[in-house]
Amino acid sequence: MHSSTQRGDSSRPSVLFVCVHNAGRSQMAAAFLAHLAGGSIDVRSAGSAPASSLNPAAVAAMDEVGIDMSAAGPRVLTPEAVQESDVVITMGCGDTCPIFPGKRYEDWELDDPAGRGVEAVRPIRDAIRARVEALVVELTRGAAPATEAAARARRGGATAL
Repeated sequence: MHSSTQRGDSSRPSVLFVCVHNAGRSQMAAAFLAHLAGGSIDVRSAGSAPASSLNPAAVAAMDEVGIDMSAAGPRVLTPEAVQESDVVITMGCGDTCPIFPGKRYEDWELDDPAGRGVEAVRPIRDAIRARVEALVVELTRGAAPATEAAARARRGGATAL
């Protein structure tokens, strides 16, 4: 569902989350965006070297906040997925993502949850959620970040909530 939604309505923005294995960070980001945007944003995720399955600690961490991403699966990054997306957010795979003119690219520096337990994944999950919340506000209300706090959250800075 959230890992490969096709862009059917050109009036909706589309976001592609990319990390190396598409098993943790990008899957959590896609699940949060699909949940928080309520269908107002098309969501995709992919990996430059996809794993065979999702990171179980990432699945458990998301389950703790009421989001079931257990049915998702890692997908390979394709030039078509990038081309069909308005916003491409990379998480640790920078140079492997194809660059197309007119696309917006962001790199979110986040720890890799691979090989970590759920206790170590929780702060990564929470950082992803904060950035996704800011992204939803930005993409559903206008072109610029709604506040400086939202912009800092997307960059990973501290915010006063």
